[in-house]
Amino acid sequence: MPVKKTIRADRTYLFPHDRGDNPVLGAKILSDGRESLFLDYYFGYADRITRKVSRRRESLKLYLHGSPRTAEERARNRDTVELAKRIRFEREQDMKNDLFGYRLGKGGTVNFLEYFRRYIGQYAKRDVMVLELAFRRFTDFIAETPVYSRYGDCIPVGRITKDMVIAFTEYLKGRSTGEGAHSIYARFRKVLRKAVEDGTMLRDPSAGVTVKADGQMLKKDVLSLEEIGKLAATKPENMDPDIRRAFVFCLYTGMRYCDMKDLTYANVDYSNRLLKFEQKKTAGHSAGSRVIIPLNDGLLKLIGRPCGPEGRQDRIFSLPSYTTSLRVIKAWVRQAGIDKHISWHCARQKNVDPGNGSVFVSVLKRKRSCDIFATP
Repeated sequence: MPVKKTIRADRTYLFPHDRGDNPVLGAKILSDGRESLFLDYYFGYADRITRKVSRRRESLKLYLHGSPRTAEERARNRDTVELAKRIRFEREQDMKNDLFGYRLGKGGTVNFLEYFRRYIGQYAKRDVMVLELAFRRFTDFIAETPVYSRYGDCIPVGRITKDMVIAFTEYLKGRSTGEGAHSIYARFRKVLRKAVEDGTMLRDPSAGVTVKADGQMLKKDVLSLEEIGKLAATKPENMDPDIRRAFVFCLYTGMRYCDMKDLTYANVDYSNRLLKFEQKKTAGHSAGSRVIIPLNDGLLKLIGRPCGPEGRQDRIFSLPSYTTSLRVIKAWVRQAGIDKHISWHCARQKNVDPGNGSVFVSVLKRKRSCDIFATP
């Protein structure tokens, strides 16, 4: 079957491959019509702050006929591709041996903790911090559970059993609340499944073991209409007006702090009264990451207007650090006489008002009551 070619800007394409293959087989189209085969290696982030990725390309010195015309040329292409695939597989095994200290077939002798560390080191997704938390929770579990503490810092993958996984889930549920245990365990399972996929483990010890998110265990506080009015009437001295505006903006739009803090006036369509932005949490891997929010008069007053055309790239809210902003919000809530634990995330909750059964965000938008906040 011919390879489906998606030609990139540098005149290269990759052969069909499984997610997680490293290296990946590809080809570069040469000026004479031939295709030069290569392997692309991925080594994770070279710098996590700048998110610069470390990669390397190896030329295999193998060539394909770009448009084979005879049966002989087609057969030669097939043989060359098969040879390249065998080389790719060998390179992958050599790479795993260097990084993880194992090759397929050793069965159960790999140190799972070291494998876990290496997996985190190569992980490139946004939830890496939760993955690191899962590693810490698992090492704490091992250290605090007498029957497993004898392993210390070296646990062969063959010793990761279903009984151990079940005990770990109970440990998580006793230590975390709400969705915490569910989220941590999901990342732990991801590591186990990867170990099975690449042959480090013979079978998945977490198969059939689940942790359900307990939505009733942790309820975030939300503000009632009356409490929102108290906040509006409370104006602490020297309070940063941008923090006040930003918190109210999240309250009425349901936006995340991370999305709100980077908003610029260019995100605002004043003629159509719309706010348009890309959600950071899902940008690049979800078709629904693009968000459009209708703006009423109160929200438009909160936003204001840029200082001329050159100001369209300025941020709408000029905020200090998240920690500093949160400290100001908590002081504001206390001064308003509200005895609740309110954070930025609480501002985006769409909980139901027990008084009238209506959704806060909908009621507030309909009444346009955010006008009371329009002047800091």
